[in-house]
Amino acid sequence: MSETPTELELQPSVQPSSQPELELGLQPPSQSDLQPKPRWRNLQRLLLVLLGFSSCAAMLGLIYYLHHRLHPEDQPAAVSPCVSAACRSASARISSSTDPFAQPCEYFTSSCGLDRRAELSGGRMRGQGIPGHPQNLKDRSERRGRDGEDRRQTEDRTLDRKTLLLQHLREVLETKDGSSGLAVEKTRRFYSSCLDTRAIESAGEEPFLSLIQKLGGWAVSGQWNRTDFNSTLSSMMRDFATFPFFNLYVGKDPAEVSRGSSRRYIQIDQPDLLIPIKWNSRTQKSEAKTETLRPFLASCQRYLALLGAPPSTSMIHVGVFISLSSELAVAASPLQHRLQEGQLHQRMTIRELQQQAPAIDWLRCLQAAFHPLSLGEEDLVLLHNLPYILQMSRIIKKWQNKHELSGSGPLHTYMVLNLLHTLMPAMDSRFSGTAKNFSLALGDTEGEVPRWRRCVLETERGFDSVLTHLLRERTEHRQAKEMIQHVFSSFKSKLNQLQWTDQKVLQLLMKKVTVGSDSFFSNYIQLLSLWQKRRNKLLTENREAADILSVTPSLLGDELLFPLGMFVPPLFHHTYPRAMNYGATGFLIAKDILHLLLNDISSHSGSVSAAADCLWNLYLSATEAASRRASLSAAQQQELWLQFSALQVSLQAYQQSLQQRPGDSSLSGRAHTHLFLTAFSQVNCDVDPYREFMPLGPSFFITVVCSRTNQCPSTPRCSIKPQQNPPHTC
Repeated sequence: MSETPTELELQPSVQPSSQPELELGLQPPSQSDLQPKPRWRNLQRLLLVLLGFSSCAAMLGLIYYLHHRLHPEDQPAAVSPCVSAACRSASARISSSTDPFAQPCEYFTSSCGLDRRAELSGGRMRGQGIPGHPQNLKDRSERRGRDGEDRRQTEDRTLDRKTLLLQHLREVLETKDGSSGLAVEKTRRFYSSCLDTRAIESAGEEPFLSLIQKLGGWAVSGQWNRTDFNSTLSSMMRDFATFPFFNLYVGKDPAEVSRGSSRRYIQIDQPDLLIPIKWNSRTQKSEAKTETLRPFLASCQRYLALLGAPPSTSMIHVGVFISLSSELAVAASPLQHRLQEGQLHQRMTIRELQQQAPAIDWLRCLQAAFHPLSLGEEDLVLLHNLPYILQMSRIIKKWQNKHELSGSGPLHTYMVLNLLHTLMPAMDSRFSGTAKNFSLALGDTEGEVPRWRRCVLETERGFDSVLTHLLRERTEHRQAKEMIQHVFSSFKSKLNQLQWTDQKVLQLLMKKVTVGSDSFFSNYIQLLSLWQKRRNKLLTENREAADILSVTPSLLGDELLFPLGMFVPPLFHHTYPRAMNYGATGFLIAKDILHLLLNDISSHSGSVSAAADCLWNLYLSATEAASRRASLSAAQQQELWLQFSALQVSLQAYQQSLQQRPGDSSLSGRAHTHLFLTAFSQVNCDVDPYREFMPLGPSFFITVVCSRTNQCPSTPRCSIKPQQNPPHTC
């Protein structure tokens, strides 16, 4: 009976207690205490953690949004690759080019003027002065001898802006567009016929011989109708733009320009003689170059042989041609001599000119050249070598009175050979080869112009208004206008940052240059008068004659005019990332504007020399080249400051564009500032008249820019050390 009470006493200990277990501290844990705690408590803790993380993420997101809202130029948003055909071509060029970020400082010691010369532009520079003396050929030959080898080594790597424009025009002309109008199709047919050398070779000399027959034949072939001298001369001037005895063009009188007049006059000058001549400073007369007479004689004989002249009589005609050319040469004189003698812009009426030089029927010839413009005997003309005109008239009279030569028609033969020279680009390779051999004999070592380039230039001569239309269609108006406005706004900010000796000068300069507020191409209304109606339109209109081949802006009054030729690939394309357009074309626009106003800026602001010296010291320190040259000339200082300022202006303009329209595309994995500076590095050695004053490779400016901003994608290999001059002082 003793065990039973023991079991009964133990049973209550396992029964549920009505008191909480915490109050029974001496009791062991029950089985229920070993079970998992309620699930809602774990969820509560998890929700608290997630809420904390969400709050932190929201705060960080708000900070990120506010930062990039206030600084859109720093954000990499909306960067997608450009995949247009133009961008694919540009990407290939960038991929094959040198990355300035990866170059050591020594890379920038080469100067554009010395080591990176490009192919010289080959277009005509119309309206750029009075035709020079034939002795200029000698000067050109000497320069080509010095520069030719260096240029040939680099012309395949670097192209100047004129060549890029010509290549773009070539693409326009070779593009087949079924919707083009009649004028466009006619222009393209002309270009195609110029390229068709097989047809030209097949035709041979026959087209020119047929033309001679229309002019009355010539004594060389034994068939000449003895046409009237002035009748033949006026026909050549009107129909073939050939001026054997004098040159004609249209221009203003400088004396009237200074008084604000824009009137233009017919201007008469000495001709570009075919025979090589030189100026004798002792006798103050020109004379044929005796050392070139033999090759000149040989080329003339070759031309006559190609035109079917009988060998028995060709030497007589060549001798007479050289004799007449030599007499005319004696009366010619170089521009500098005529300037010293006050022989330029001498005015007289056509009636007075007829009285003093009666061999030429001046009114008849001028009416033919400017047909259908009405001219009268009282109209004024400007002469640039009256002594030559008077002597030329006497020479013509003398040869007309040589009865023993009347049957050989020396004056008529002289005009026909000048016509052959005018039409040489349309002749077959036998004629062009003869001309090339003669040029080589004169020391002209310049390489042959590619056929496509020659054909583009010839097409532009006759169809410039059509090419202007085609160029305008292919240029994106809105983007070009936006770029000009941003660059000009940045340019004005740059002027305000300079230290001026007189603030009135700054105010006058700001008023001196403006950009038209109308649509982009309204700025070209005056620029694009072109040469549509050739000489007669130039004579009757007051608008400036412009060249479709122009690639730099110009000042007309106080308004900047930007030619279409500035906005062509590979410098500009509407599908390019804006970074590329601003880095290339934007920089060139800024540089050209600064060049237009450099004299005004440098003469009234000390900032130019101070900033240039700062840049030069940075360059010397970075390249350890201080022993090479410690100082710069004034011209070098100005060019150094100008090009760095142009980079600053164009970069600021690009940043303004991003603020206005955030987001930009990429190219070759580069975007924003990286792509901008890459594009800049590809064009900063653009050929211009000032390249010889640039003492260093402008890509060095990338180092300076990257040292003063956090926008560069990486630190360039050539970097400015902390102990060097602070770049912000430049």
